[in-house]
Amino acid sequence: MATRKITITVPEDLVESIKERVDSRGVSGYIAAAAAHQDAMDRLRELAERLEAEHGAVTDDEQQAALDRIAAIDDWHDEQRSHPGAAA
Repeated sequence: MATRKITITVPEDLVESIKERVDSRGVSGYIAAAAAHQDAMDRLRELAERLEAEHGAVTDDEQQAALDRIAAIDDWHDEQRSHPGAAA
């Protein structure tokens, strides 16, 4: 992936906090990962807004059904991890 050097302004205490977690060459990577995460969240929000405009808001029942499905998938993954040789 091509990169480009830019100049940003970051509060000093934040820079020091980041440096405590990574070496000096890792600060750029840390900040790039944070920016990539924010970009992904912004894109996801934009997608959600487009979908809501096209299909309407998600109802409480639909949201709960999705959360229930996620919980079931999490439970399945937990079971697979605790019994690696078990058949699905």
